[in-house]
Amino acid sequence: MRIGFIGLGIMGRPMALNLIGAGHELAVWSRREASLEPLLAAGARGCRSAAEVAAQSEIVISMVADAPDVEQVTLGPQGVAEGAAAGLIHVDMSTIAPSAARSIAERLAARGVSMLDAPVSGGEIGAVQATLTIMVGGEEAAYERALPALGAMGRSVTYIGASGAGQVTKACNQILTGVGVLMVAEALNFARASGVDPVRVREAMLGGFAGSKVLENHGQRMLDRNFKPGFKAWMHQKDMRIVLDEAHRLGIMTPTSAIAAQLFNVLVGGGDGEQDTISVIKLLERMSAGE
Repeated sequence: MRIGFIGLGIMGRPMALNLIGAGHELAVWSRREASLEPLLAAGARGCRSAAEVAAQSEIVISMVADAPDVEQVTLGPQGVAEGAAAGLIHVDMSTIAPSAARSIAERLAARGVSMLDAPVSGGEIGAVQATLTIMVGGEEAAYERALPALGAMGRSVTYIGASGAGQVTKACNQILTGVGVLMVAEALNFARASGVDPVRVREAMLGGFAGSKVLENHGQRMLDRNFKPGFKAWMHQKDMRIVLDEAHRLGIMTPTSAIAAQLFNVLVGGGDGEQDTISVIKLLERMSAGE
């Protein structure tokens, strides 16, 4: 399958490499030329624009930061829509607001391009190991055509529903993981402040109803003081903003999301935005010490 890939950062680069490893032909473009080098070395074709990527592809995948970036690479000058032949499928795997995904999909449809919103969960490790969880919204026929590509990047691929449904699911995912990271950090900080070994506390909790992947994976990294970014704090701050904006639009309560969002705001504002989101434990430690 001829696939294009746009956005070769922490997540996009290994995802694109997995597509090559699965035998797909890949055309790539990135705003930073240095990001192209590992893909070119693996056999991908470098392009000068998103439009050129689209002209060479049956499916174009984007993995960028936020809705304005998606809009720029799809509908902006030299964007996907300018190079697309009729029937092209654009799969956006970024995390953006559901309303933004629907709007971009409608405008692409008017240009003959079908769009799937297919955000992911699993972080850098999942991207490298091709074990991402992928949640997809859009036309089911387009999903079926794109499934071989999605399956090369993820272990769990689920079609959710119409356009925007993938992003709604990702927002739900970020509520659980954002609040979950905060809860794990709070519990481990509570154990430490009480003079009890947080390593043994975590081990005990893993065996009960409090056990979770967040406690298992992120909890261990908190204990190891491993703040190397697999998912940067500013990204989770952005995702929680999406949750709160959508909740405001819907007129519903998201009280724990609001608390988590405020702490991520403080974390990023204090200069830790480029660290992993689990660095929220350092914020709780500082606040507990009265700093």
